[in-house]
Amino acid sequence: MEDPLIIAGKSYQSRLLVGTGKYQDFAETKAAIDLSGAEIVTVAIRRTNIGQDTNQPSLLDFLPPSRYTLLPNSAGCYTAADAVRTLRLARELLDGHSLVKLEVLGDGKTLFPDMPATLEAASILVKDGFKVMVYCADDPIQAKRLEELGCVAIMPLASLIGSGMGILNPWNLRLIIDNAKVPVIVDAGVGTASDATIGMELGCAGVLMNTAIASAKNPPLMAKAMKNAVQAGREAYLAGRMPKKLYSGDPSSPTAGVIGSPSHR
Repeated sequence: MEDPLIIAGKSYQSRLLVGTGKYQDFAETKAAIDLSGAEIVTVAIRRTNIGQDTNQPSLLDFLPPSRYTLLPNSAGCYTAADAVRTLRLARELLDGHSLVKLEVLGDGKTLFPDMPATLEAASILVKDGFKVMVYCADDPIQAKRLEELGCVAIMPLASLIGSGMGILNPWNLRLIIDNAKVPVIVDAGVGTASDATIGMELGCAGVLMNTAIASAKNPPLMAKAMKNAVQAGREAYLAGRMPKKLYSGDPSSPTAGVIGSPSHR
């Protein structure tokens, strides 16, 4: 079934986006991402070498841009200015690459986003020609404002980064999804495969995760599980689930014509 994820005019077959941090080494990173089937991989410019240090191994040797769409992010930035500077550096390192993930954090303990600073940075980056996918709070009003600024994907948290708590407020996510004209991708808080499936069943266009895979006891196996979970959730969403009922007086099988029934006599 043709059901591509379209971001900034480009089609992707996988709706699972994955991070590249927290693995033991680049070899484990590659093994997990290969099994995930992901086509878009995020890279924290402040923490991962993609050419900044020519004396150290580069992630690009393991995940070449010819095979993957790299998504540089501004993880670790706490001001709009730092985030903009970091993503401009990424564009230089990647020969003009314009698709980026914006993060502006407001708190070092929870890693919750600073929404005023996020809106400020998004406005600057969009005007500067970037295609901005943006990490944000699960606030429908703020999400709509980011879309109106020109962001190409809205990425609300499901719960705090690295918490593994899953989707804590599905109602806000549904409000964001219902009002959005760009892809809505769950970002942060996914802990296991069922969390990813729930996000997709709600109607999210995709799920982004890092810690849930990298911190599993067997990252490559968890990556495979996440691939299947995202696909199952998407198919369930497209199929349309049955309505929930406290109970139903209607049996699952038809009774008309059943032997012994009035209609059969």
